[in-house]
Amino acid sequence: MARAFFRLQKFLRRTQFLLLFLTAAYLMAGSLLLLQRTRLVIQQGSRGTPASQALPVPEEMSRVGITDPRTLQNPRPGPRLLVGMEGLQEPALDQRHSPHWLVSRNSELRQLRRRWFHRFTSDQEPLQTAGFKAMKHTTEHKGTYMGCFTHDSRERTLKGAVFYDLRKMTVAHCQEACAERAYSYAGLAYGAECYCGNALPAAAAKPEECNSECKGQKGSVCGGVNRLSVYTVQELQAARRRRNVIYRGCFRAPENLTDTFPASLIQPNLTVEMCSEFCSKKEFPLAVIRGQECYCGYPTGRFPLREGADGLRCSGARNASSPAGGKYCLVYQTPVQDTRCTDRKFLTTKSKVFVALSSFPGAGNTWARHLIEHATGYYTGSYYFDGALYNKGFKGEKDHWRSRRTICVKTHESGKTEIEMFDSAILLIRNPYKSLMAEFNRKYAGHLGYATDRNWKSKEWPDFVNSYASWWASHVLEWLKYGKRLLIVHYEDLKQSLIPKLKEMVEFLNVTVTEDRLLCVENNRDGNFKRSGAKQKDFEPFTQEMKDLINRYILTVDEALRGRNFSGLPREYVPR
Repeated sequence: MARAFFRLQKFLRRTQFLLLFLTAAYLMAGSLLLLQRTRLVIQQGSRGTPASQALPVPEEMSRVGITDPRTLQNPRPGPRLLVGMEGLQEPALDQRHSPHWLVSRNSELRQLRRRWFHRFTSDQEPLQTAGFKAMKHTTEHKGTYMGCFTHDSRERTLKGAVFYDLRKMTVAHCQEACAERAYSYAGLAYGAECYCGNALPAAAAKPEECNSECKGQKGSVCGGVNRLSVYTVQELQAARRRRNVIYRGCFRAPENLTDTFPASLIQPNLTVEMCSEFCSKKEFPLAVIRGQECYCGYPTGRFPLREGADGLRCSGARNASSPAGGKYCLVYQTPVQDTRCTDRKFLTTKSKVFVALSSFPGAGNTWARHLIEHATGYYTGSYYFDGALYNKGFKGEKDHWRSRRTICVKTHESGKTEIEMFDSAILLIRNPYKSLMAEFNRKYAGHLGYATDRNWKSKEWPDFVNSYASWWASHVLEWLKYGKRLLIVHYEDLKQSLIPKLKEMVEFLNVTVTEDRLLCVENNRDGNFKRSGAKQKDFEPFTQEMKDLINRYILTVDEALRGRNFSGLPREYVPR
C-alpha cells in the first residue's frame, strides 16, 4: 500500500506542470464560453424587435397589468399602462373607454424600452460605416493643400463655422461643408474636427506635426493635436450659393447703422447676391440692405430681429432716399455661421447640483441640449450613449453620466430610483401626437430620416402607439411625484418664445449669459438634428381608437400638472 502511494506521489510530482497547464486551459475554455454566451445575449438585445413584430411583452409583465395588445380580442382596447398618483381623480369618462388606473412600470419594462429605444444606434452604425467605405474610393478632395498651421481652440485661427464628425470626417467632407457656407479655407484638426474661414492662420507649423489620420478615410491627414491641415475650398456654383442665402424679413433700421454693423459697402445697383457675398467674405451671418448700402454684422441688442415689419414697408428699402426706405431694411441670413456661441467645454469643477434634462423620447431633448450647450458654453451629458450624437459634437455623450462635469444630463427614465438620483430637473413636455411620430421616425429612420409609408401602415405603428402613449403619460406623472425640484418646459413654448424660455432654463441651471450669446443661439437655433421639412403623408396615421387613447392620457397629465400648481398643458394638446 505504501509503495503504491509512493508511486502515485512521484507521478504527481512529475506531472505537476501538466496539471497546471490543464487547469489553465479549463479556465480559459470556461471564460470563452461565458463571453460567447454574453455576446449572443447582447446581440439579440441590440437587434430589438424584428420588423414583422411589435414590441414584445414578457410573461412576467402581465402580472403587473401590462398586456400585449396583439393578444387582446377587444377591437377597442383601453389603456393598460398608467402610473398611479395619490390625490389625482380619474377624469369622468364613459365606462367603456375609461382608462385603467395607472400602475408603476417595473424595472423589466424600463429595460425593455431602453433596449428598444437604442436599437437604432447599434443597427445603423455599421450601415453608415459600410456606406462610407464605398464612397471613400470614389470621392477625392479638391482644392490646394496650404500646409500645417497652429490651432488654439480658445482663440481659433479659422473663426468661421465649426462642426465635428468623430466617425466619418474626411477632407472632402470638410471642404464641402465650408463651401456651402461660402468660406475660402477648410481646416481639419484631431482627425475629426472641421473649421472654416476666409483668412489663413498666421502661424505655420512643421509638416510632420499634422499627423492625425482622418476618422473616415485611412491614409488621409486631418491635422493633429493643436494643429490644422488647411485646404482651399472650391467655389460653388452661383445658383447653389443663392439657395444658401435665407430671407429673414423686413425690419426697422437702427438709428445709427454704422455703429451697429462693423462692416459696410456702398455699391450702385446693389443686389442681394453682391451684399451676401461681401458679408460672407467678411465672415458675418447677416447681410442688411438699405438702398445702395450693404451692412454686415450679427443680431445684437440694438438689432435683435425680434419684431419684423410688414413686408410692404420694405418696398422702398431699395431706395434709401425715400422716407420709408430710410427707416426700414431688408435682412438676409448668409451661409456663414454665427460663432459667438459655438465654444463649449466641460465644467472645470464638479457640479454641486445634479440636474436632469428629462423628456419622453421624441420630445425634443436633443434640440434642447443644443440650445443649452450653446447658451451656457458647457457640454450636456447623457444617461445613455448615442454614437450618432457623439459623432456630431455632443462630446458629453462619452462622459460618464454621473461625472458631474456636464451642465445637465439627458434621460428618458422615469422610475422612482432613477428620478431620486437627481437634485433637480428640467422636464421637457411635447404634444404626444408629435412626440410619438418623431420617435417612430427616429426608430426606423434615425435622427434625420422619416419612416416609410410601409412602416406607418404596418401593425408596428398601432402596437407602438398602444405601448408608448401610456409611457408619455407615466413619464410626466412619475417625475411630478418623485422629482425634487422641477422646471416644466413645453416644447411648443420653447419653439415659439425661444429667448424668454431659454433664459428660464439657463437661470434654473444657475448660469449667467449675455444677451448677445442668447441672440447667437437664436441665430443657430436649428442645430444639426432638425429633419428637413415635414414629410407630408397622404393618410391620417392616428385612428379614432388611438385618438381616444391619447386624449385620455392628455387629460390625466393636464390635471396632474394643475394639481401641482404648474400651468396645464398648452391648449393645442387638450382635445376639444
